[in-house]
Amino acid sequence: MSDQSVSAKTEHGNQWKRWGLVALVVLVIYFVAAYLVMPEYWKRYASRHPELEGQAGMTYTADGIPADPLNVALVGTKAEVMAIMIEAQWYPADPLTLKSSLEIAEASVFKRPDDEAPVSSEYLFGRKEDLSFEQPVGPDPRERHHVRFWKSDRLDTDNRPVWLGSAIFDRRVGLSHTTGQITHETAADIDAERDKLFDDLKQTGHLAQLKVVEGFHKVRAGKNGEGNPWHTDGALYEGWISPGTAVSLSDEN
Repeated sequence: MSDQSVSAKTEHGNQWKRWGLVALVVLVIYFVAAYLVMPEYWKRYASRHPELEGQAGMTYTADGIPADPLNVALVGTKAEVMAIMIEAQWYPADPLTLKSSLEIAEASVFKRPDDEAPVSSEYLFGRKEDLSFEQPVGPDPRERHHVRFWKSDRLDTDNRPVWLGSAIFDRRVGLSHTTGQITHETAADIDAERDKLFDDLKQTGHLAQLKVVEGFHKVRAGKNGEGNPWHTDGALYEGWISPGTAVSLSDEN
């Protein structure tokens, strides 16, 4: 082999190494910016703008950024909430872990079903959601209906708790407009997801009562924690689950 051929191969190999190094540097910069720098920036931004922290009827990201509007509520025991949601074909989401995050990424890329894919954590009452459910759309978790619930201190006359929730539709996987993190892009019409959830709950025959709380939201449009726009008619739907639903559904099955 001539010296020229050896030199050309060496130069070609060096080019690949340089490009690999550049790609590695870009990835490191991206992850530092998206997962460290930008979340801290938005956390400080929110602290300097108290009107953001004081938005009523909103959940929050772990960084303290207003996330999604509350638009649903259920009254019932944990067992009753679990039972009626499963009967309505909304599946409990897996806990958010590194393993489940990698699984949803794989399912999204290779278009594989994942009926129990995790949802990102949001915060209300100083803690992340107590329950989360989803209903897939299509062959993979890129599109899905999902809802998070938080147990509140409110009780009904039967001493059953009120669960406040945020029902949102994921349209596709994309990048956060605020931090650049990989996330789901959500649909702007949050009322459609609220209505969809309660239509499904009514079909079970175990929703005893529905109350429409008009004017729950004074602010009727905005952007969520990922920078996606949302709008609402301002109403929150509150549903009372028939007492004993968990037992009756268990007997039916």
